[in-house]
Amino acid sequence: MNSRKTNRIGIAVVEYQRQFLIGIRDPDSPLAGFHEFPGGKCEADESADQCATRECLEETGLEVIALKELRYEEHAYDHADVKLHFWLCQPVHAHAVLTDQNLKGFHWFPAERLLDLRFPEANKSLIELLVNTYAIR
Repeated sequence: MNSRKTNRIGIAVVEYQRQFLIGIRDPDSPLAGFHEFPGGKCEADESADQCATRECLEETGLEVIALKELRYEEHAYDHADVKLHFWLCQPVHAHAVLTDQNLKGFHWFPAERLLDLRFPEANKSLIELLVNTYAIR
């Protein structure tokens, strides 16, 4: 029987002009070196969309609004069991977003490039959805 705690994670999938805000996980963190969307553990009294917007602001400095839940995934990694809530978000202040270079290590990637990036296994179906929805073919 699995006695590990399951972490509820709110993830901000920030889209602007068919581009997505993506960083790389710290060398000291689980899944180090993998690409990631802004996000983190939900507080006890926090909804997943509130968590996604809070984490995005903390991690990138960018204020976003959560529009809808794109995907929900449960996954067991070696380091933790997670319940991932992927929320489609957009910047609150869209003007000059793509020229803002002060996003704390996060960068904008066009949907066409997402398949070239190295995401954790639990992101696979989300990445396919984003590419199929947003990539220019």
